[in-house]
Amino acid sequence: MFAEKTDSILELKNSSITELNSLAEEMRELIIKKVNVTGGHMGPNLGFIEPTIALHYVFNSPVDKFIFDVSHQCYAHKIITGRKEGFTNPELYEKYTGYTAPEESEHDLFKVGHTSTSVSLATGVAKARDLKGENYNVVAIIGDGSLSGGEALEGLDNASALGSNIIIVVNDNKMSIAENHGGLYGNLAELRNTNGKAECNFFKSLGFDYYYVENGNNIDDLIETFKSVKDINHPVIVHLHTLKGKGLDVAEQNKEAFHWIMPGTLDKKDNETSVITENYTSLTKDFLCDKVKEDRTTCVINAGTPGVFGFDKNYRDLLGKNYVDVGIAEEHAVAFSSAMAKQGAKPVFCVMSSFIQRTYDQMSQDLCLNNSPITMLVYWGGLSNADATHLCSFDIPLISNIPNMVYLAPTTKEEYLAMLEYAHNQNEHPIAIRVPNGELVSTGQKDTTDYSKLNKFEIKEQGETVALIGEGSFYYLAQTVKNELKEKFGINATLINPKFLTGIDEELLENLKQNHKLTVTLEDGMLDGGFGEKITRFYGNSEMKVLNFGGKKEFTDRMPVNELYERYRLTKEQITEDITKILNK
Repeated sequence: MFAEKTDSILELKNSSITELNSLAEEMRELIIKKVNVTGGHMGPNLGFIEPTIALHYVFNSPVDKFIFDVSHQCYAHKIITGRKEGFTNPELYEKYTGYTAPEESEHDLFKVGHTSTSVSLATGVAKARDLKGENYNVVAIIGDGSLSGGEALEGLDNASALGSNIIIVVNDNKMSIAENHGGLYGNLAELRNTNGKAECNFFKSLGFDYYYVENGNNIDDLIETFKSVKDINHPVIVHLHTLKGKGLDVAEQNKEAFHWIMPGTLDKKDNETSVITENYTSLTKDFLCDKVKEDRTTCVINAGTPGVFGFDKNYRDLLGKNYVDVGIAEEHAVAFSSAMAKQGAKPVFCVMSSFIQRTYDQMSQDLCLNNSPITMLVYWGGLSNADATHLCSFDIPLISNIPNMVYLAPTTKEEYLAMLEYAHNQNEHPIAIRVPNGELVSTGQKDTTDYSKLNKFEIKEQGETVALIGEGSFYYLAQTVKNELKEKFGINATLINPKFLTGIDEELLENLKQNHKLTVTLEDGMLDGGFGEKITRFYGNSEMKVLNFGGKKEFTDRMPVNELYERYRLTKEQITEDITKILNK
């Protein structure tokens, strides 16, 4: 019925409750089929289909503004707002991003992919509306997991005092990505258990008017509640109790695993098992587990994304009290870790590169200014085909330019383990380690580097004329460039593994002047403010020429990595061409 209509919102508004329920099931089938093919956020989207239908039935988007938090629950919204072809036509499955995107539709006000932002954004939209004397509804949609983020709490505090229309829909499915953590969730449970009538009410304590919908997947109940708050003249919370993964049994039963899935997940047979191989994730988990056994003060910390690090329920239970999930609160995680280290504990904060920017003030003030010796493990750093909201290419500039911070980039299993040991045992600095991406590389020989001697680069192969300095995963790109220069041009370049991203080896760089004309840096991330520019600055008043290779300062969106490499001249052929042009001059 629905998929055949052109004006989807008009069709929705003219439908009966029976037709709307049929629409919900049709949309559920579309989402399940597509996400199984492309991968994506399965559970959150399945649980928010009925609320999305009810919102569009009652309100008048895009005049009324819907502002999604994280966008993990925006698929149904996209189907309703003219992008159903991205769910009905397999050839167009990749046409639309998995997040709200204004360039796609006027129904999306913001490009959003990080959590705890919707209330702040909605409060700003409502304030602008009031100042301009306009009249429309502002609806913020936020999940219970996102409420633990500092910005969400700041936004709620400000929104409650707005004194005009702002409707905050709290999608409470009793889950973050994994289970929720924090005192707030005790009150949410109390509200659910009392059908919203508990005397202790967090939202009311801030000054909000409050509505509760026990069956947040019942379209009839949702429409009734949304009608009662539409055009309201003061801040209001609509608290919905929904079911994450609704309509897909395996997603309802395994809510954490089906928050986000890989392509083809539903096609795997029950008895199909994957071959367990050693990788950097398993190395990290084994290392941390051993340290917890050795030292009761070791504590593993993450901010609501345990799946990124392979911390499944069994592993979390194994670590017990030595594992802390602070919820979606990276800022708190950094300050929390810093304070633990100051008091003699051994905190290890695991964080995805894309979320580093959320911690910048705390890294600077709470951590580095106090020089607290924590270990921070940064995952997934580098250029990738990720959505613009989840790029992981900015961590080197963000981390490496804060005083007292030491940022390390291993290239092998042995280097990584040695860096982990150094970081965990030292008491001099906050240490961040860029956990390698890709397949594990092992030399079979123990790394005996003394990492307490900061900013000492390692010459792996001595040559002349050209010095290639390859950071982390791009060390191997530098290695292929060296081979290309040797084979095609007879140039025996020097190959250097810097290991340190927060400083430079001035002695080594000075010595290169004796028999090198060109120094080349390669880094898997953004060039502006990055590692390579430190080398360029060192050689600025000398005759040494420098080429920096890496990513441009831009937001890319789902661009294939091979296209990014071509665009940034990061293939061995392009790099070699640029090197030989410089030398010929």
